Amino acid sequence: MEPSFLIAILSLLLGAIIIFVVFGNYFRNRRSDIDSLSNNNKEIVDSKPASKPQHKKLGSKPHSHAADKELNKRHHPLDLNTLKGHGDSVNGLSFSSDGRSLATACGDGVIRVFKLDDVSSKSFKFLRINLPPGGHPTAVVFGDVVTSYVVACEALVGSSLYMYGEEKPKPPADAKQQAKLPLPEMKWQQHKVHDKRAIITLSRTSATYGNADGSTIIASCSEGTDIILWHGNTGKILGNVDTNQLKNTMAAISPNGRFIAAAAFTADVKVWEIVYSKDGSVKEVSRVMQLKGHKSAVTWLCFSPNSEEIITSSKDGTMRVWNINVRYHLDEDPKTLKVFPIPLQDSTGTTLNYDRLSISPDGRILAVTHGPLLQWLCAETGKILDTATKAHDGDITDLAWAPTGIPMGDKKITVLATSGTDKKVKLWATPSQN
Repeated sequence: MEPSFLIAILSLLLGAIIIFVVFGNYFRNRRSDIDSLSNNNKEIVDSKPASKPQHKKLGSKPHSHAADKELNKRHHPLDLNTLKGHGDSVNGLSFSSDGRSLATACGDGVIRVFKLDDVSSKSFKFLRINLPPGGHPTAVVFGDVVTSYVVACEALVGSSLYMYGEEKPKPPADAKQQAKLPLPEMKWQQHKVHDKRAIITLSRTSATYGNADGSTIIASCSEGTDIILWHGNTGKILGNVDTNQLKNTMAAISPNGRFIAAAAFTADVKVWEIVYSKDGSVKEVSRVMQLKGHKSAVTWLCFSPNSEEIITSSKDGTMRVWNINVRYHLDEDPKTLKVFPIPLQDSTGTTLNYDRLSISPDGRILAVTHGPLLQWLCAETGKILDTATKAHDGDITDLAWAPTGIPMGDKKITVLATSGTDKKVKLWATPSQN
């Protein structure tokens, strides 16, 4: 046999072997991929729930968050409910005197007044008030009745105040028809109230001290050094205060309408007294005392429910409780009753300060905030009762206690409301003090 013929045969055999090996590997790999894909699909099918829950849309209902409520409950046990539907950061909130309505001031230019018939409800009806174009709401408080609202707005031309009120519904012509509730109408408005400076806080109370006639008094505090007192029903200016402290942080009126206190970029807090005439009108506003003791700027303050104490929080890492029920006309100075270290530190052990604080109606619990964090403290000892590290998905902008118990099922509970830059308002239960 010729050598060339043998070489040709061997070449053919070798080529056949190579082709067999290559195709064999290809088919084995292909079979393996098919088996793997089949197994994966089986796992995916097996992992699906037997039936997918159907979530019905509420359609025209004003507010829905059943799933969100369950998520919030898992987030923190004191988290009762979330009021959604805001189109921008919620900058301020205020409870009505009966605790059954909650007004919110939103950056989308709308005031919403939620009806809180039951804090565990799956939906809340709310009244919508559209503010004049160009205004950016910074704060809201209730007026002299639960159907009137005073709103602070900021615009390029300066700050404005608007008061909206509801008229009594007219009886229907047909006895079978129900009277329609009218929308709130603007009762008064004031423009450029602090020149071009923004209104940073709005505080209100029904004045009952001394000869006061029970009228609603509102204090608007600007980012400058001025504070203006307003008659809630008429919009009339009742008095002016200049803090002379470079720049205001906030101001508050005592619950009985006797005092005004202001915090600024200083360690001291100045206090003024509102003096009433025999006819119940405001006669004058005079400075009467100064709270000295903090070593750094006071970031926030609030009055006790009985108006005899002021609680302050400072960047020096402490909170102080002051007795202001003193005979200042006899040169008696306010006294520091308690000093608490702020129980809040960063990862390096540095003490942080609180942005805001508010005391419960019974005077037993302090609610305090730092960014998105919310804490409840014992007002007697300053110790932490509970903490929600991430109460909001952004900084907390305001907080307020309902003045009375709000229904939750078959009982009434004390409720705290918080607002945030996350476009939400949350309702919180009160922690146990045991």
